[in-house]
Amino acid sequence: MRFAITCIDRSLNVFEAFIQAGWKPVKVFTVPVDGHFNHNTSVVVRASQLNVPVQLSRMQEQDLQQLREIGCDILIVAGYDWKIGDWTRYFPYAINFHPSLLPNGRGPYPAIQAILNEEKIWAVTCHKVSPKFDEGDILAQDIFPLCEDESHESICLKIEMASQRLATHVAAHFLNLWNGARPQLGGSYWPRLTEEQRTIDFARPVATILRLVRAYGLHECRATINGTSIFVRRAVGWTETHAYAPGTLVHVQHRRLVIAVPDGFIGLVEWSSIEANALRHVGR
Repeated sequence: MRFAITCIDRSLNVFEAFIQAGWKPVKVFTVPVDGHFNHNTSVVVRASQLNVPVQLSRMQEQDLQQLREIGCDILIVAGYDWKIGDWTRYFPYAINFHPSLLPNGRGPYPAIQAILNEEKIWAVTCHKVSPKFDEGDILAQDIFPLCEDESHESICLKIEMASQRLATHVAAHFLNLWNGARPQLGGSYWPRLTEEQRTIDFARPVATILRLVRAYGLHECRATINGTSIFVRRAVGWTETHAYAPGTLVHVQHRRLVIAVPDGFIGLVEWSSIEANALRHVGR
């Protein structure tokens, strides 16, 4: 099979799985990245090693036409910020690797919501590319358990490993899986969370707040303390009876802040803010 693929570094393992299965890459599409959370350096290097052209700009209809002209059999989507156009006129197959247990969790970035929902199992799903986002018939899924203390970083690593396993399976059994794909019934679409949903509410219990912090991880959630807005990367917490009003800053030690919540305390141990200096004297 001659294939084109959309990917960034965290989905490079999908690219490699199809190469290992003997499929031949003809073009790589990637996207502009921030160089902090997302990268494409390894994808570009690997494509160069294989003498495969790379495109950073959005895929247009003329690109689909060009893929047909060079004999592309299938488009593999493994991470892409833009909607794919009508591919059906240009090659026979197009599949997407989506990081959720479809039909639940359609949308651009469902991993955070999976943690907030306290999902017990999660998955990567391979499905046919459809006109509507993430609604195509399902070829296969790789399902894995989530932990009670799941974090953004742990679920992302699990997704990467599951993607590789799933890609290996799909590459080995593609035509049977394609022909036997099953329609999605029902399901849900999860949009990106709002800034309000991303912000810590100190009127909530310890466990709820720590779950929010874990769900965002290195992407950081937000908090407001005495009028100062901060970005929180890591926090600890414990239950304890006290008489403080929720949201009260009760202790400051260097950059560590302790805030009262209804059933205990939250300690912010790693955070940042352009207004950080304003908190140096808070609580004194």
